[in-house]
Amino acid sequence: MACVLIVTIVNKGWGDIILEASMKAGASGGTILMGRGTSVHEQQKIMGILIEPQKEVLLTICESDRSAEILKEIVLAAELEKPGAGISFVVPVNDTAGLGENKSAML
Repeated sequence: MACVLIVTIVNKGWGDIILEASMKAGASGGTILMGRGTSVHEQQKIMGILIEPQKEVLLTICESDRSAEILKEIVLAAELEKPGAGISFVVPVNDTAGLGENKSAML
């Protein structure tokens, strides 16, 4: 079975919510990384200084046939239909190692 990587970038504090939603949809886990970034929806200045909002990046590897359902739950949980809420996308994965026997384990 082919695997994919679902990458979700959201504002700080949303990572655990996204992880829980993805597991509800069939993922067996994920990895949350911290980051910084900005977009046209988030450019804020305080006393003339541009603020770079903190982000959480969630990485989830799953079997490709599960990705649509997992992505759907992520979009709902993260409210990604709202401008500036975040982004989620799916990337094909050619090779994996360390996923165990079932090949659907998460990072």
